[in-house]
Parts: sequence; structure tokens; C-alpha cells
Amino acid sequence: MRVITGSARGRRLREPENYDIRPTTDKVKEAMFNIVQFSVPGARVLDLFAGTGQLGIEALSRGASECVFVDRSPEALKIVRENLRATGLEAAAKVLKYDSIAYLESAEGFDLVFLDPPYATDLLEKAIKILGGFDILNKNGIMICESPREKELLKLPEDRFTAREYGYGRIKLTTFTRI
Repeated sequence: MRVITGSARGRRLREPENYDIRPTTDKVKEAMFNIVQFSVPGARVLDLFAGTGQLGIEALSRGASECVFVDRSPEALKIVRENLRATGLEAAAKVLKYDSIAYLESAEGFDLVFLDPPYATDLLEKAIKILGGFDILNKNGIMICESPREKELLKLPEDRFTAREYGYGRIKLTTFTRI
């Protein structure tokens, strides 16, 4: 696992020793950032269910102004902090030990939100439902979700969001853009 481009390009990121944390593959991460590339510079980013922190770190490396990393696992947050130190991106990061769903109830003002929770949970649906009901995303803000290809995601109000899906093998990326 590595940073693809930007100020920390090529830096290797620490991965978990066990597989309780499922990092996004480099192929899917590159596709994800191709989709949102013009929204990253200067963006305020939320890496919810942070895991290793690689999505938020990639965003910071590409010019995001700030990233909030949220995870409830002490092991995951330790890896996030180590990866931030290794890339020199600590100054623009805030790392929070928090239940991700509970965090959403008080969050606001994000331009880009990454949602990549464990697949075998209902956390993605819960997060999408909350994000669809509150103004956590700024106008033209993007929420990007990673899920198994066959998983049907909640529909958000079409008067407030536009949605697109992209397939990458067994993985589906879904974007919701706030109008």
C-alpha cells in the first residue's frame, strides 16, 4: 500500500498485521481519486471508518487543506498516526477515536467524505442515511462510498443529490454529490 501521487508520492503506508482492517486496493484507490480529482485541492475531507488512513492521506498528499480521520479502533488509529508521521502530513490532520455513526451527528462543513466501512456491517447504510438528512456536505460536496458490487445502497433525495456508480471488478464506487 502506497501513496499514489502528490507531496507524499511513493511513500509506503503501514498495513495492519491482521485483517480486521481491509485496506482499499491501489487500483480502486486510483480509480476513486480519478473520479474526485478536481474536488481535492483545498478540500476539507472526512475519512470516516479511517482504518489505515490511506484515503485521507492520499487526499492530503493531493492538496486537501484538512482531513479528519475517525475510527473507533485504537489499533486503526495507531496505524493512521504512524502513516501520517511517515508522510509528513500530520499538521493538516485531526485523528479522532469516535464511533463513526455518532460522529456524523455533530459533523459539518466537509467538501469530500470517504465512506469505506467493513463490508459485513450495515454501517454504510447508516452513514448514508445520516449524511442524506443533514447538511454535513458543503454545496457541491462529494460523498464517495466503496462497497461490494452487488450491494444496493440507499437512494438519496434527487432534489439534493446526484448519484453515480462505477464498477471495478467485485467493487463498486458510488458518489453522491450535493446539489
